[in-house]
Amino acid sequence: MLSPATPGDLDDLAAFLRSADLTVAALAEPAVHLWLDRDDDGAVCTTTGFELGASGEHALVRSVAVRPDLRGAGDGLRLARFALDRAADAGARQAWLFSRRSGGFWQKLGFTNTTTDDLAAALPDAHQVRLFRSTGQLDREVAWHRPLPARTDSGARLAAG
Repeated sequence: MLSPATPGDLDDLAAFLRSADLTVAALAEPAVHLWLDRDDDGAVCTTTGFELGASGEHALVRSVAVRPDLRGAGDGLRLARFALDRAADAGARQAWLFSRRSGGFWQKLGFTNTTTDDLAAALPDAHQVRLFRSTGQLDREVAWHRPLPARTDSGARLAAG
């Protein structure tokens, strides 16, 4: 069962994300909301999350990963939907993400290809955007976007985790 990542989870979470070749920047920042699941041995086996932009209207989906031996059972879709729902609950109206390898997966969830310039304009202060700009990686990324449904209970489910 997914639970909100705590400060005590961050080292394990970062190691898991590195093994999945995902960005580990700013995991402890207040705008970054992360959840994880551990197996019976206590190892991280799935993660998901998003970073809420300063305006609250835009969210950058990040850290959606499933351990390789658990893939193929639909967990990736479940995790992505969870992050999208929590972002909408937090008030976001637009979801964005970077993905060079998983475009087909994200298209199943209604994402369409967009430009990194559009993503960076919507989320200029997002940690990944700032990191990718500073390292020159932004121009090598692939950006995706989709609208989120308006929620009437903003924040309630986010807080509940």
